[in-house]
Amino acid sequence: MPDVKTIRLTETVKAGGCASKLSPAVLDKVLGKLPRQDDPNVLVGFDHADDAGVYKIAPGIALVQTVDFFTPIVDDPYTFGQIAATNALSDVYAMGGRPVTALALVCFPATGDLEVLEQILAGGLSKMMEANCTVVGGHSIRDEETKFGYSVTGLIDPARVFTNGSAQPGDRLLFTKALGTGVISTAIKQGTAKHPWIDAATRSMTTLNTTAAEISTSFCATTDHVGTGLRPVPAERSSAGLPLHSMTDVTGFGLIGHAREMALASNVSLRFRISEIPLLEGALDCIRAGNIPGGLKNNRDFAECVVGYEEGIAEELKTILFDPQTAGGLLIAVAAERSLELVRILRAAGVPAVEIGEVLERTKPLITVAA
Repeated sequence: MPDVKTIRLTETVKAGGCASKLSPAVLDKVLGKLPRQDDPNVLVGFDHADDAGVYKIAPGIALVQTVDFFTPIVDDPYTFGQIAATNALSDVYAMGGRPVTALALVCFPATGDLEVLEQILAGGLSKMMEANCTVVGGHSIRDEETKFGYSVTGLIDPARVFTNGSAQPGDRLLFTKALGTGVISTAIKQGTAKHPWIDAATRSMTTLNTTAAEISTSFCATTDHVGTGLRPVPAERSSAGLPLHSMTDVTGFGLIGHAREMALASNVSLRFRISEIPLLEGALDCIRAGNIPGGLKNNRDFAECVVGYEEGIAEELKTILFDPQTAGGLLIAVAAERSLELVRILRAAGVPAVEIGEVLERTKPLITVAA
């Protein structure tokens, strides 16, 4: 990576990464008032707050489309570009799709250092190339706060779309990354983050979900319980009959926020074991030091009403569950009898997947957090 003038990008913005997104309460209020378009080719829209839209263009083929951009979450421009690309690509992977093209979205100060802009674009391009996703253009505007990301288009089989709305009672919940990027990025902005914390968070945020998604979707395609292979299923319940039932990525709304979406869309309840949820090094230290991003507070205000905690759970552990993640991991609902097998395959491929909970029949509270 070429040298670039020293600049602390995180000092130039009010909030970094996915913590800069609008409150889920605001989105819920506004989107709920919008009319639904009647188009039979829309296989996945915004009805259940899924990761990406899916639009059927021909028998056996559909487009999966998403857009994601945000403010700097780290100080290095090249790394910021990599993280923004990793985050944008993740939504396509979470649906089971393959990204093919991308359009860059750039907001940059009119008087900004063009070398910084070049490094942001170069960092993003490096991850797009790693994903075999071609950047075909983009759009830029002047803005006092730097923002960067991509609109990504992928391809997907309409009979194998993994949504957040097909989790089934008895499923086990797997997670493929650790929590804590939001509070660590806030500590970075405050200049109090330790180098090992920054390094761990950066590695997580620049790791594509390609391997996790490809293994998970191929895990479904290779076998079924009677050994007859993959069977075509309706797009609206594409995971029926397969061991992997539902998948979403955990980003700006935190683990609880995205779990809430899965539970509501699937008409189930979820139970997490707090002791099994992986955390990035330094995440709890950041919370204890008061490095709480505004996005975390918004997430907690919106979603904690559906959560019930068992006794003995420390306050900082409750807090981390609402931390807005940037380029976070996949939350996967898989049949109980296949969970350990999928974890083993993922870990053998270098994906640090763990089983963190289970899916229950719909009850109250919607989400339970056990010690």
